[in-house]
Amino acid sequence: MTGRLTCLVAGAVLGGYVVHRLNRTARAWSPGGIADRVEDRVADYRAALREFNEDVHAATEQREAELLRLYSAERAAPGGALPRTARAQIHTHGANGAPETKDGR
Repeated sequence: MTGRLTCLVAGAVLGGYVVHRLNRTARAWSPGGIADRVEDRVADYRAALREFNEDVHAATEQREAELLRLYSAERAAPGGALPRTARAQIHTHGANGAPETKDGR
């Protein structure tokens, strides 16, 4: 009698677990479940893109601050001459090493 009762309880528990897993799988593969998974992926991609955008923005601000420091050092030097460290950082791209004239100088 105890053996039959144990088998009945074990069968009920196992059956309940199987039904639970089948319902969960059916819900996951239903149109709503697929839409939820796609929505989660899109949210992850949006978060990654937002983080990338913030990193680019921070790098741009850092480079702008660096350029402002460089050009403010140029204006502060007597006669408009650049300090030695600033001159070493400027690269010329014109013909025969001539400086670029894009900034109106």
